Amino acid sequence: MYCCVLRVELFIPSSHSLKQKRGVIRPILEGVRNRFSVSVAETGFQDLWQRCEFAIAVVGSSAGHVDQTLDACERFVWSFPEVEVTLVDRRWLD
Repeated sequence: MYCCVLRVELFIPSSHSLKQKRGVIRPILEGVRNRFSVSVAETGFQDLWQRCEFAIAVVGSSAGHVDQTLDACERFVWSFPEVEVTLVDRRWLD
């Protein structure tokens, strides 16, 4: 069994309220969840307007499959022009 977590931090320059922030990140989180069948949750900066942190978790039977899935998730997040990705951190769990 292979488990990996991808932590992503975003800067959302166009956001001026928590409601606007949620409107920008909701399609990203739901898209990742639905398209790749992974677990995703907002994990930090919940009370800041222009910052967001979320984690994507994948469990699989091969390291290659887990790695490919997280690569695709990362490319999907980078495809949104309204956000700036400031940090991507990948951690394998024992």
